[in-house]
Amino acid sequence: MKTSRITALQHTELFGCLTAKELADIAQRAAELHFKKGEMLFLSGEQAKGLFVVVNGQIRVFQQNAEGREQVMHIDTAGSVVAEVAVFDGGPYPASAISEVDVDVLFIDKHDVHDFCKMYPTLALQALKLMAQRVRKHAQLVESLCFHEVGQRLAFFLLTRAQYAGTHMQDRAAFHLPLSHHEIAIRIGSVRDVVARAFARLKHDGLITAEGHEVTIPNVRALKLYADTGACGPPSMN
Repeated sequence: MKTSRITALQHTELFGCLTAKELADIAQRAAELHFKKGEMLFLSGEQAKGLFVVVNGQIRVFQQNAEGREQVMHIDTAGSVVAEVAVFDGGPYPASAISEVDVDVLFIDKHDVHDFCKMYPTLALQALKLMAQRVRKHAQLVESLCFHEVGQRLAFFLLTRAQYAGTHMQDRAAFHLPLSHHEIAIRIGSVRDVVARAFARLKHDGLITAEGHEVTIPNVRALKLYADTGACGPPSMN
């Protein structure tokens, strides 16, 4: 693992608030693990053993029903902490996690996490903040799935990907989208055929253009309007 344990912990929102000595104490008890692309970190329902700090790579956290339909809860990259909910509530992992590419992580046993929170009150307060943020994000996900059509969810997804790619978002945005329609579908709670039709509609309405994996949003405000309201008209100048 090229990145040191202390540096990896320092780059997270959970542990980044600690002093150098406190980080060194935690780093000493962290285990370095490597997962190849497609390997499971844990399965939904398994008894939680600890949390994972993503050093590099990408992890998909998801839930799956009996028919195999998948709903992505979140995608975690370097600097993220995975499975903290189960560590603090004492229950099993509420979702499954799989490596989307080769991944390096630090694993910290849940008993060690509890000890650190008792030793370092700042860490406990930060954990509460992150729990609240997670609840808020899940509430937003529920709202999106319940109250927005697939086309709107796709628009939100494309706007988020454009921001994630570091694209200038004032008027026009262009970015690379390496995901298939199936991969997008599991991220927005749909199926491949419906996502393909939603893409076609966005292109027909002039809200996006796409050549292969290169996507352009010619009018960011118009796509935001569609994502919020489902309306395809020109955005208000007010």
